[in-house]
Amino acid sequence: MAPPTARPLLASHSAVRSAAYHAASARRGRLAGDNHPPQVAALRRGDWVKLICGASFEDSADVRNLSLVYTLAGVDCIDCAADASVVGAVNEGIDVAASIVPAVERPWVMVSVNDDCRDLHFRKAEFDPEDCPPDCSKPCEKVCPADAISLERVMIEGKHSQFDPSCGKLQGGVITERCYGCGRCLSVCPYDKIRAMSYVRDPTMTAELLKRNDVDAIEIHTTGKGTDMFNTLWSSLGESINNVKLIAVSLPDVGDSTVNFMNAMYTTMQSHLQGYNLWQLDGRPMSGDIGRGATRETVSFAVHLSSISNRPPGFYQLAGGTNSYTVDCLKKAGLFQCTNFPGAATSGVTDCQQAFVGGIAYGGYARKIVGRVLRKIPAQFGHARIEDHPDFLLEALQEALSLVGPVKGYPTLPSL
Repeated sequence: MAPPTARPLLASHSAVRSAAYHAASARRGRLAGDNHPPQVAALRRGDWVKLICGASFEDSADVRNLSLVYTLAGVDCIDCAADASVVGAVNEGIDVAASIVPAVERPWVMVSVNDDCRDLHFRKAEFDPEDCPPDCSKPCEKVCPADAISLERVMIEGKHSQFDPSCGKLQGGVITERCYGCGRCLSVCPYDKIRAMSYVRDPTMTAELLKRNDVDAIEIHTTGKGTDMFNTLWSSLGESINNVKLIAVSLPDVGDSTVNFMNAMYTTMQSHLQGYNLWQLDGRPMSGDIGRGATRETVSFAVHLSSISNRPPGFYQLAGGTNSYTVDCLKKAGLFQCTNFPGAATSGVTDCQQAFVGGIAYGGYARKIVGRVLRKIPAQFGHARIEDHPDFLLEALQEALSLVGPVKGYPTLPSL
């Protein structure tokens, strides 16, 4: 059977095209004279932007729409769960963005894995709603940033009162594909009924994903509690690691031992490192949507590493608590797109023309500002394709540009 014919783009996409072309033109201007791949050139300048869909976020419909919007906004990379259907959703979103604005640069697609089940990014909340008191105020549902908990009170057959909560029960629970493991529900449950179920991504399945021509990068999350599990995962991935353009390692600040830990991992990677490598400085994981102060930890992490001369080679990128205040915090620290700054130690393996902080990865905050637009699409459309709703697509793009633009240095968007 022949594949269905793609729907024609709507004339009302003109405002979307205008906004996206504005961003794409500014980006091309910054690439003039740089022979590196566009994504690498961005890392060297310090204006790389990565969208984090979530290492455990597997709602393909949302991932697709997020990828579409942020591709139009000009991100350099989209990081997603190491799951074939999620990778497919990312690439579909990118393809739709390119069909609307052919001038957009295709971002690299990155898959995230872990070497340790203790990593907070790789867990799901779980509980049985039948264990919940029927009169529970459902704080877990209210606090969840991903709308991953849905509870409905239903009447028990044979009970007579429609107004007495004790005559009913709760049904529903965690929407597993939407839960990305932030853990906020764990502490607010008044009855301690919610538990976190941790897991490790299957390296064999990951190795197969890395053989695809639409996967460009891998990110390995590690807890900083030793290199044995990192080495085991690295060995398990085998030759598949040679298929990617970029290998990222995401790690927390573990104090004085951080740089030694990083150097040990770099030694493991070095013999099979054919592309570029990146260190993701994970300040305060999955907290960027909470408030301004959440970004301080990742900036402090960068300041600390910038003062150490024997840090390993590679690009450095912020994550964990990043939000609309991160750029200002970097500027105050003297680290925004800077190659030389007070208190910095020179590394013998670092290009003096390369910004120390190569860029910023946005996760929870990026999903929040676009997600509130996605939630405006009328419920009758179900899993809506945002491009079928040009007014919402434009609004979502403007939100994305408000986050990406300050890093990329886009000029002010003209009135549309």
